[in-house]
Amino acid sequence: MSQARVLVVDDSVTMRALFASVLDKAEGVEVVGHAGDADEARRQIEALAPDVMTLDVEMPGMSGLDFLEEVMRDRPMPVVMLSSVTQKGAAASLRALELGAVECFPKPQQSSLEEFTRLAPKLIALVRAAAAGRVPTGERRPYVRATEEPFDWNGRIVAISAGTGGVDALLRILPELPANCPPTIILMPLDPDFVDPLVARLALATKAEVCLAQDGLTLRQGHIYLAADPRFHIVVDRWPDASMRLISSDPVAGARPSASLLFATLAKTAKADSIGVMLTALGTDGAAGLKALKAAGGTTIVQDPATAMVREAPSAAIAAGAAAAVVALDDIGLLLRSESQRAQAAA
Repeated sequence: MSQARVLVVDDSVTMRALFASVLDKAEGVEVVGHAGDADEARRQIEALAPDVMTLDVEMPGMSGLDFLEEVMRDRPMPVVMLSSVTQKGAAASLRALELGAVECFPKPQQSSLEEFTRLAPKLIALVRAAAAGRVPTGERRPYVRATEEPFDWNGRIVAISAGTGGVDALLRILPELPANCPPTIILMPLDPDFVDPLVARLALATKAEVCLAQDGLTLRQGHIYLAADPRFHIVVDRWPDASMRLISSDPVAGARPSASLLFATLAKTAKADSIGVMLTALGTDGAAGLKALKAAGGTTIVQDPATAMVREAPSAAIAAGAAAAVVALDDIGLLLRSESQRAQAAA
């Protein structure tokens, strides 16, 4: 395993020491430098050429967000943002993800080695995945709504699974969907403080109505439902006239909400009337369920790992034989529109 070379950037000496301590003990990770502000980080990047940078959102002088924007413009690299878990922190985190950060990792509430050690496995997995994933390069294409064209829905339902790197992916896909899009479920586990800012941001990206998934809701055309609560699985209980159910039960293969469970329920209910999409994410959740959906006649689309910020989930789905189509990120929105639109009769 090649070493993921990490630069830790935080204005707090204590935070730098604690993050460096847990990362340096991990197999496959090497902390090559530390910086307390943007000026020092700039010099370290030039001298050390790290594979990944962890960057504090709030720093004196140039803020973490402003420095992130500079890095993505001048020297693109995978960046994991470190953010406080507050409503203000959530808004800053969302902006960081739009600028190209791989993920926003919540800073511990207590600056103790015990607390950092508890969070270490997730941070280490994130850093490793970031080092192996796609690095945003060149001018970032703006998120622009597609020109509205007539759309005749063919009656199919869409389910999208997204994780780490998923905000950027969704903001590239949703603008392609029409106001009267097929009923669409987005499964993306999130911290509660992050949910409302994301719903508001996604609503700006599409003419369809974006809302939170709720138990018993009827799935309606022109609506996009975000299932983000880590306490509940989401399933589709019947088809047609479908409704969603939120189920409080144990994680499935370590995941809750489970993408595999959602896809598997669609395989039993909507079958060929289903379109399942696997986007960038850590882990393997979703691969088994997407395979079941494909076997039931549904259309299964997997993001090309070469275009994914984190390749683990798309690669797992491909390896499982779950993908009917492997598609570059910027082409998924148009394909979804095509697959959910009634074919035009020949003139």
